[in-house]
Amino acid sequence: MLYFIPTPIGNLEDISLRAISVLRQCEIAVCEDTRVAKSLINLLNDRFNANINISKFIPLHTHNEVEFFANLQKDFFDKNIAYMSDAGMPGICDPGFSLVKYAQENGVKYEILSGANAALLSVVASGLCQKEFIFLGFLPNNGKNRSLAIQNALNLAYPCVIYESPKRILSLIENIAKLEPKREIFAIKEATKKFETKFKDTAENLVNILKNANINGEWCVVVSQNIHATAQTISIDDINALDNAPKIKAKLLGKITGRDVKKIYSDLINLP
Repeated sequence: MLYFIPTPIGNLEDISLRAISVLRQCEIAVCEDTRVAKSLINLLNDRFNANINISKFIPLHTHNEVEFFANLQKDFFDKNIAYMSDAGMPGICDPGFSLVKYAQENGVKYEILSGANAALLSVVASGLCQKEFIFLGFLPNNGKNRSLAIQNALNLAYPCVIYESPKRILSLIENIAKLEPKREIFAIKEATKKFETKFKDTAENLVNILKNANINGEWCVVVSQNIHATAQTISIDDINALDNAPKIKAKLLGKITGRDVKKIYSDLINLP
């Protein structure tokens, strides 16, 4: 059986009783960083007398993901296996997503436990999201792709949530301020930890605040919605109904479906 175990995002006491109970049953832990996982287990055993005795820790991260799945045998899951991200909910911005897909495609029984999540915590704390929001995770680190991602965040019809490192948090807010200085931003660092700090202001004001603040720690940012944007979407039927050449329709359909444009074009010109 494969269990996906949420881990604390800062405060150790956020571990659930159920998570401890399941970890006691597990023989092997698959984890982003074996050092982080081992440290967490040691802390849980010391602080809460958890009596967790995992015998083997196996790394699964972006650098070994292909090799990990190439060597994986289905009978591996005859034992109780825990998947643990470094912090928070498994499968959110970590290889747990690929492990869920593997389990679904290979008939492996799996269970997701509920637990701490930095994005949801920030959404609630921001006061900017009544219902809908968009989760963007980590943006590209630099270059044109990062600039495009920031512009995309500012164009959205819903508030969006961004994860950011202390190395790039100031530049992120500076870039937003250059484009939309009055856009309202909420930012929280070190959520649930002793030095948790919340900030909420316009982008231009927040730049000056952060320049004089201690910005060490992991960050989560909530960007308020673009009040001029609409959440309208275009469907395949909408595109097919357009009075455009098949080549143009094929490109549009490829954008929204991910299918091969040449194959779509071939299908369009061969329609009865």
